[in-house]
Amino acid sequence: MEMMIFAVAAIIALASAVMVITVKNPIGSVVYLILSILAQSVLYVMLSGLFVAAFLVLVYGGAILVLFLFVIMLLNIRYSDFGRDTLKQIKPMAWLFGVILLAEMVWVAMANTTRIAGVDESFGSVPEVAHLLYGKFVYPFELTSILLLAAIVGAVVMARKGA
Repeated sequence: MEMMIFAVAAIIALASAVMVITVKNPIGSVVYLILSILAQSVLYVMLSGLFVAAFLVLVYGGAILVLFLFVIMLLNIRYSDFGRDTLKQIKPMAWLFGVILLAEMVWVAMANTTRIAGVDESFGSVPEVAHLLYGKFVYPFELTSILLLAAIVGAVVMARKGA
């Protein structure tokens, strides 16, 4: 039963992640990203990382993606705004990066053929996550918040048409 739940969650996560980059509507892309995050949180629950799963759903699904959705709706971005000429120039490079990413994923999967016997008890616990987030990774965490603030300010400035 666990393998079936894992397979379904993994397929949903991968399929929705592919849809994030292939769908033409930016709002649909955000919705697929939310679905991918929900499927990934199921995988974390299966690893007994309840805090990490809740963190994914609440912070990424509930806060950051709603922020992305707000900015997209504020800017009123449409697929036709990008123009067909731009997409023709980007397509070969996108295929190249896609092939490189696929090769890297296959290489990592082949290199890590040993199965992890068990997960440490502290994996995903509140003290462990707090220690990593506010200790070892405090500067990247704060830089991310500054980056999100700059993105919001930039979106508001771009949305002001006549001012």
